[in-house]
Amino acid sequence: MTGRRPTLSKRTFRITALATALATGAALLAGCGLVPGTTAGAGDEAVTVMTWAPERTAATNMPGMPAMAQAYARWVNAHGGLGGRTLKVLTCNDHNDSVGAAKCARAAVDRHVVAVVGSYSQHGRAFLSPLEAAGIPYIGGYGVTDAEFTSPLSYPVNGGQAALLAGNGEQLAATCGRTVLVRPDTIAGDGLPALLDTGLALRDRPAATDLRAAEDATDYGDAARRALATASAGPAGEGCVAAVLGERTDTFFDSFRRLRDDYPAVRTSTVLGSVDQSVIDRTGGANSPYEGAYVTGWYPAADDERWGPMRKAVGEHAFGDNRIDPADAGVQTTWIAYTVLKQAVEGLGDGEVSARALRIALDKGAEVTTGGLTPPLRWGYDHMSAAGDYPRLVNARVTFQKVTRGHLVASREGQVDVTDTLAKAP
Repeated sequence: MTGRRPTLSKRTFRITALATALATGAALLAGCGLVPGTTAGAGDEAVTVMTWAPERTAATNMPGMPAMAQAYARWVNAHGGLGGRTLKVLTCNDHNDSVGAAKCARAAVDRHVVAVVGSYSQHGRAFLSPLEAAGIPYIGGYGVTDAEFTSPLSYPVNGGQAALLAGNGEQLAATCGRTVLVRPDTIAGDGLPALLDTGLALRDRPAATDLRAAEDATDYGDAARRALATASAGPAGEGCVAAVLGERTDTFFDSFRRLRDDYPAVRTSTVLGSVDQSVIDRTGGANSPYEGAYVTGWYPAADDERWGPMRKAVGEHAFGDNRIDPADAGVQTTWIAYTVLKQAVEGLGDGEVSARALRIALDKGAEVTTGGLTPPLRWGYDHMSAAGDYPRLVNARVTFQKVTRGHLVASREGQVDVTDTLAKAP
C-alpha cells in the first residue's frame, strides 16, 4: 500500500455523474408532483403523454386514474405499443387546487408531451390555458368542469357532470314529487342544480331544493337531517334525496343511514363517480344505505362483457395495485381516453406524432370506436353538439341504473341521449 487514494477512471466518473443527475432529476420531478411512467425499453420511438388527478387530499381523490394510465402503458407496450411506438406516461398530482392544476399543465408543456390523457381536475381554466397556449390536446378528461366542453383543444369521451345531472333529473322525474340536491359548496358544484332541474322539468317537476355541503366534511348528519325533512314534506311517498358529493357521498350516506328509519318513504339517488359497485359491496351490499337508490352513469355496468379487455389488462399489468378499481368511473374514463389515443396515433401511420398532428387528425373528424363502451366518437366541427353551452360534448348518452339486492342493474334498457335536455339548461 502506498497510501495514495484510488482514482476513478473517466468511464466510472461518467457513470457516477449520470446516476447523480438522474437522481437529482427524479427528486425535482417528485417535488412538483410529477412521476415518470413506464416505457417498453430503450431505443424505441416514444410517445410521451401525461395523466393527472388529485391524490392524498382532504377532499376528492382519484388515484385510480394515473394508476390506470401507467398500467395501460405497460399493457400496450407489451402488445406492440402505439403502432410500434413506445408509450411513455408521466403522472401529476394536481392536489385538488388551481395552483396544483396549473403546475401540472406547465409540467406537461415543459416535458413536451403530445397530449394530456384521461385526467381529472376541478380547475378547468387553470390547466386549459397553459395547454391551449402550447397547443397540447386534452383527451378524455373526466368532465367535471364546463371548460372541458368549450375549449377547442378538449376532446371529451363522456358527457361529464352535465350529462349525469341532467340524466339524473330525467330519471327522478318519473318518480319524485320533490327532490333535494345535496352537492359540494364549490365552484364546480354551483352548476349542478340547474342541470338537475332541467331534467326534472321534462315532467313538470319543481326545481330541486339546493342544499350545499362542505366538500371535505367528515360527518354530514346535519345535511342528511335537513335533506330528509325537506324531501318528506312533499307529496306522500314521492320525496327524493340526490347526493352528488364525489367520494364524500359515502360519508353522507353513512350519516343518512342513521336517520333513514324516521323517513322510510324518501327515495335516494346519486351518480356514478359518487358511488360504484365496490362501494355498495363495502357498505353492506343488499343491506347498504344505497339499496334502492337510482344511479345515473355514463357507461355500461361494470360487469358488462364490453369491459373484458380492460379487466384483462388490469389483471395482467396492474400488479395488484389496489388504487385501480375496474368499477370506478374515473378508471373507466382513463381506459377509454387511452383507447382514443391509441387509435389516433395509429391513424397517423408512419408520420410524426406530435400535439399538432393529433389535433389535426381529431379536428378533421377521425372516428374512434371503443368496443361499444361509448358510441363512435368524432370531434370534427360538423360533429359539434347542439347542447347550447357544451359544443365539444359529442357523447351525451347516459345509463339509468338502480341498486337492487346489492347490485347495480339497468333500470332502463340501452342508453339515454340527453343532448336535447342539456340544450334547455340555463
